[in-house]
Amino acid sequence: MHDRENEGLAELIRDLRKHKNLTLGALAERIGRSVGFLSQVERGLSRPTVADLTAISEALGVPTTFFYAGSTQREQPWVTRPADRRTLYYAGGVTDILASPSMSGGFSMLDSILAPGASSGDEHLNDSSEQGGFVLEGELTVWYQDDDAPVTLYPNDSFQLPPHAKFRYANLTDKPTRVLWVFT
Repeated sequence: MHDRENEGLAELIRDLRKHKNLTLGALAERIGRSVGFLSQVERGLSRPTVADLTAISEALGVPTTFFYAGSTQREQPWVTRPADRRTLYYAGGVTDILASPSMSGGFSMLDSILAPGASSGDEHLNDSSEQGGFVLEGELTVWYQDDDAPVTLYPNDSFQLPPHAKFRYANLTDKPTRVLWVFT
């Protein structure tokens, strides 16, 4: 079954990989995934996890925001309305909606929605951007660095992580979680 929601993402990954003169095998090795998995992502048959897309962006030398690029006409370039926003649907039940009107500034904002049981993936993210978040609703559990003890954040709790912080996150509840994510 073809994933129409991520058709643009699949094309961006494939085109950028080819532009960087990398084979599927070389990129798969860099991100620690199989060639078959990466091939399915590039054909829009599988969704990457948040950790997968972060690893892909790092391996291809672009910020994760590269994959949110879209060209929409807006009445004001400094305003974004819900209909203007680009959405990425990840494996693992995470949906990220780019809330920033532009990615050319010093930071970007995401409206991140985690379905019940959703997670960023089993692997820790290692993103070159500084990032933080503000929990709007639900509960967000974060595993930071090699600390085995996760921290659970509740509505109105916030966090800030330095560049290359190794972490992963999940919604371990049976209700949706929503986080305003900010990153450089």
